[in-house]
Amino acid sequence: MRVRTLLPPAILSIALLAAGAASAAPVVGVDWTKAERVEVTLSNFAFTPRSLHLKAGQPYVLHFTNAGSGGHNFSAPEFFASAQYPSGVGPDGGVVDLHKGAVADVSLVPVAGQYKLKCSHFLHATRGMTGDIIVE
Repeated sequence: MRVRTLLPPAILSIALLAAGAASAAPVVGVDWTKAERVEVTLSNFAFTPRSLHLKAGQPYVLHFTNAGSGGHNFSAPEFFASAQYPSGVGPDGGVVDLHKGAVADVSLVPVAGQYKLKCSHFLHATRGMTGDIIVE
């Protein structure tokens, strides 16, 4: 019986912790008019550039363009989870999805570290759609 009475509070605590982790305060004190624009092109099984080199604490606008013949994504969950955003919220699940011909902008301030990126569509990473992000 005791397990039943403790289980709902435990589930509620986990849910509240997860909700708190999913939201963050917007970054303040950043002049977004001085954000550096970085072009990232997704094509058939490649990212251009394959490696992104960014400076920690510097605001950026990552401009994604899907020039491929089908859908692709830019999946970098650890990178996006560590960054700060004007709204306080980054890409859902750390993934920017782009259908054929689509473009998207993500404004952020990155945190120092080395991060992996890939297209998580079926077999795209296996066919070479991978890269890295280096923030110094």
